[in-house]
Amino acid sequence: MRRLRRLVHLVLLCPFSMGLQQGRLPGLRVKYVLLVWLGIFVGSWMVYVHYSSYSELCRGHVCQVVICDQYRKGIISGSVCQDLCELQKVEWRTCLSSVPGRQVYSGLWQDKEVTIKCGIEEDLNSKAWPGAVPGRELVLFDKPTRGTSIKEFQEMILSFLKVNLGDLPSLPALVDQILFMADFNKDSRVSLAEAKSVWALLQRNEFLLLLSLQEKEHASRLLGYCGDLYLTEGIPHGSWQGAVLLPALRPLLPSVLHRALQQWFGPAWPWRAKIAIGLLEFVEELFHGSYGTFYMCETTLANVGYTAAYDFKMADLQQVTPEVTVRRFLQGRHCEQSSDCIYGRDCRAPCDRLMRQCKGDLIQPNLAKVCELLRDYLLPGAPADLREELGKQLRTCTTLSGLASQVEAHHSLVLSHLKTLLWREISNTNYS
Repeated sequence: MRRLRRLVHLVLLCPFSMGLQQGRLPGLRVKYVLLVWLGIFVGSWMVYVHYSSYSELCRGHVCQVVICDQYRKGIISGSVCQDLCELQKVEWRTCLSSVPGRQVYSGLWQDKEVTIKCGIEEDLNSKAWPGAVPGRELVLFDKPTRGTSIKEFQEMILSFLKVNLGDLPSLPALVDQILFMADFNKDSRVSLAEAKSVWALLQRNEFLLLLSLQEKEHASRLLGYCGDLYLTEGIPHGSWQGAVLLPALRPLLPSVLHRALQQWFGPAWPWRAKIAIGLLEFVEELFHGSYGTFYMCETTLANVGYTAAYDFKMADLQQVTPEVTVRRFLQGRHCEQSSDCIYGRDCRAPCDRLMRQCKGDLIQPNLAKVCELLRDYLLPGAPADLREELGKQLRTCTTLSGLASQVEAHHSLVLSHLKTLLWREISNTNYS
């Protein structure tokens, strides 16, 4: 790190020292030197920021040490524990973490491309390694306790699901699936270590969503777990190259450049149409599914992924939230205006200014937010004979308003029209 800082220091001072040695340069040369210096400065700054934040964002080794320590103590178990901790058959590859507490890596397991996901508590001090292991089991792996019967554990899971998904008639079947998954070695019993692991996994929002949407084709498939570390299908291709930019730089790019990046580096328009159809189908899957309704509370192109066959895959389920959770957070919350009633980034509810409390129903449904994305995603490069009608349909879609729970009929009609329009354009072609 000292060498990197010294290099940045020399790069910044070099153009000025050259200027002093050579005397006053002509105006044109000065401009070129300043432009080169500015480019080097920005590049050096980006490299410095990247490497200085890497050690904070990418702590997969810490995650593995913690998990394997708990496994060797017999506190946790899981279908990938042996491969991860004893046989070293889980290969960690590229770090994809965006926040320190949520470790995400691409990897390889059983000759399959996988995504490795693991949570690290915020107060975990990496300087303590490898000398001491924090008492993480006292916080994360504290339930169920020894002596808990299988019936009591079933009731624990059912109560948890009712709180987080709602009191639905389908929940007992989901409880059975969770218990079946917990018994990974298929010995017809759930050990304390297996129960602790599954309980810890359920506390992870995305894992709960993976279970709830496991029968849906547009959510990644769960492949295995160890404690609260879990593996899913490999990371889908990013649908927008701008998503790989540093978050601080994205707002600096004008919308024209956003669209240019999308057309230059993204899939051809017919492939984008196929991906968009998959995204619309995903919106349908979130609306009144087997385990309730879910809201997309951070709707960005960074979450729009696709497979090698250009089938849509949701890149990150972390910001997809059960309706019950959103309502519980918003209902009765103190507010002065509607901007005070926001869950996540864009799940908004109206503010009752007389009572100064947020209402529980959202103003904008998932479909309207998705259509706002699709305007920038589909209109650039669209066939000329389709662009006008497509633009009209998307404008109609983005104006869907009113309480999200009251737009079901109109919602379904608009969604059906959009899917039909896109399928008609790409059907009977190689892209379908």
